[in-house]
Amino acid sequence: MADDAPGGGSPLPNPGVGLGSVEKYPKELAWQTRPPYRVVSRDEFGEVKWKGGCHCGRVTYEVNREQPLKAKYCHCRGCQVVHGAPFQWAAIFQKSDISFINGADGLAFYASDRKTTKYELPTKVSCAYCRTPIMDEGRNMCLLFPGTIHFGDSQEEQDAWMKAFEISCHIFYSQRSLNILDGKQKWSGMDENSDLVDDYGKKV
Repeated sequence: MADDAPGGGSPLPNPGVGLGSVEKYPKELAWQTRPPYRVVSRDEFGEVKWKGGCHCGRVTYEVNREQPLKAKYCHCRGCQVVHGAPFQWAAIFQKSDISFINGADGLAFYASDRKTTKYELPTKVSCAYCRTPIMDEGRNMCLLFPGTIHFGDSQEEQDAWMKAFEISCHIFYSQRSLNILDGKQKWSGMDENSDLVDDYGKKV
């Protein structure tokens, strides 16, 4: 387990171990009793379709849905800065589709709009030790980063991973750091709520 915890101090307790009912769990930590942080049995979670984790291996998770509800590239400046990359690759899942093996243990949180490391939604979730970004948790959904998913060693397995998480669109393309000539749908801001633009950012 990581020595770090959100906001410093010792790691958060595991809600799946020795804490009894949800009613007995501290109110300020009640979110740990809900997906994707609540530790669940294999029978309850169902068949595992994907496994993933951080760079150092302290944080691991499983996914029980074959394909995300939607996958997209986000080009907003916030994602560029936080990820240190031209864009963020995000796959949208229901919270119940994801299960962290060790619950909240070893995770760090950052609510970017309030610049706090307290657990407040929406929040960015990463490994508290190696700092690998894992996902963004919204109020209703999780935006999981497919780059953290283990897809196997064969070309066939990699092809299946690429197909499952192929994006449907780009968002905030007006803030892009490079042109991407992939012919995918591109939105100047949020998808379905901004102007459609071409590969070069011109309104269509």
